[in-house]
Amino acid sequence: MKMNGARILLECLKKEGVDLIFGYPGGTVINIYDELHSFKAIRHILPRHEQAGVHAADGYARATGRVGVALATSGPGATNTVTGIATAYMDSTPMVIITGQVPTHLIGNDAFQEVDIVGITRQCTKHNFLVKDVNDLALILKKAFYIARSGRPGPVLVDIPKDVQIAMAEFHYPESIEIRSYKPTLEGHPKQIERAVDMILEAKKPVFYVGGGVVLGEASAELTTLARLLNVPVTTTLMGLGAFPETDPNALRMLGMHGTYYANMAMTHTDVLVAIGARFDDRVTGKLATFAPHAKIIHIDVDPTSIKKNVRVDLPIVGMVKGVLERMIKVANKKSAAVEALKEAIKPWHEEISGWKEKHPLTYKQTSSTIKPQYVIEKLRELSDADAIVSTDVGQHQMWTAQFFGFTTPRTILTSGGLGTMGFGLPAAMGAQAAFPERQVITICGDGGIQMNIQEMATLVQNRLPVKIVILNNNFLGMVRQWQELFFDKRYSSTCMELPIDYNKLAEAYGANGFRATNVDEVEDVIKKAFATPGPVIMEFMVAREEKVLPMVPAGASLNEMVLNA
Repeated sequence: MKMNGARILLECLKKEGVDLIFGYPGGTVINIYDELHSFKAIRHILPRHEQAGVHAADGYARATGRVGVALATSGPGATNTVTGIATAYMDSTPMVIITGQVPTHLIGNDAFQEVDIVGITRQCTKHNFLVKDVNDLALILKKAFYIARSGRPGPVLVDIPKDVQIAMAEFHYPESIEIRSYKPTLEGHPKQIERAVDMILEAKKPVFYVGGGVVLGEASAELTTLARLLNVPVTTTLMGLGAFPETDPNALRMLGMHGTYYANMAMTHTDVLVAIGARFDDRVTGKLATFAPHAKIIHIDVDPTSIKKNVRVDLPIVGMVKGVLERMIKVANKKSAAVEALKEAIKPWHEEISGWKEKHPLTYKQTSSTIKPQYVIEKLRELSDADAIVSTDVGQHQMWTAQFFGFTTPRTILTSGGLGTMGFGLPAAMGAQAAFPERQVITICGDGGIQMNIQEMATLVQNRLPVKIVILNNNFLGMVRQWQELFFDKRYSSTCMELPIDYNKLAEAYGANGFRATNVDEVEDVIKKAFATPGPVIMEFMVAREEKVLPMVPAGASLNEMVLNA
């Protein structure tokens, strides 16, 4: 049966199990939208900006583990997607972004709304395609989804000229795909896995350092089983939050620049460091020359290019972390005597860590009626649903959320880690809420980032997406202000945001509800009212203006050189 390229595209998406697209129409995708009008198998949500549409598809993907799909027209529509694509690329989110393009005979002629989006996104996509023949469209889309979700996931862009969308072809979607130049290693080497277990069993001060790869690889259960089997302490990166329950006695919580004192001290003194689905980011390692100076390092990752890229590695294991951890559990279970010996040998290590926890716990002081942002985060955790999904924007509120919310399950925190994209939180929550309409979705933002995609309030209201929006308002670009205070003698250059915005009125203008707290006694009441109110709600909390995120490892310092009080 012959059909046009636009219809072939939709049929391909249906074959891939896509049930939702976030897209913005325009001249070069109007044929796709014409087909979409009567194509009931796929739901479409119209964001108010293409960047927000990509962030929403990203939030959908992070919350579900499925491939997110975004659609935009050529030219400015396509270029507006770039920040969202780069965000997904840095955090390894599986996505397919479809852009329209001018007809093939006009490419290179500076036609109206023409831009080389393939060239522009080459550095921030896992792969991208320009479709030149409608007969290649189905195969290219099969490749796009395969590349996006396999190995280390990431965004793939497919650019489809308008004439390809109009042209007719037989529709055939391949059942399977094989790409000669792309064959990710999925299974870890058995001998390397056995050596890794032996190294851990011989350790006196082992630590599991866990990144987002455990969440992406659906390996949280295996990680938790192995950590409890061996009684090894676990610290997580920002992207790894939720991979290991922070209520577990072995949880060291987040490490790095704004990590806990005891996590960073454990990393400094460990003798065997097991990195699982992590990439040794600079915000984690601090000064590389002094990072984990006494440790033998085991690195487990599906992406071989991440291994030995930033730090030396004594034992690399390339493969999907879920399968590697499963095999490690089997190996460890066969060595029960050695496991019991390990538990006995590391008792002094646990006592040392307990001492660090007692000496410098993760805490704050609530000394007046002024609202401390950490208190708001703790109250949100206390009053929210057990399976609530939390997205954040980027800045101080992001770090306070990471420190004080206490995540216990994977895919319940959605945050921009690698790129640090302000404006991510609200649309990411929108995508998660669209995926899970019955679950509670909360986005925690600052008064700077919330304004970068505030227009998506209209999308929430129109689509009845009851996202609860938390704004920690200190009238500053808080994280930059904190650096200016600590390192630039309080020269607050362009970080003060004194223009008052009435967020209650703003919510009302969009047809939503808003509540505001100005002192600590109002916090709990505002949260309870917001959670009980149907539809999207804005909660604004006027927090302590110069509160800092602590601990903090200054740029270029070692992990054990933390600023604890300032």
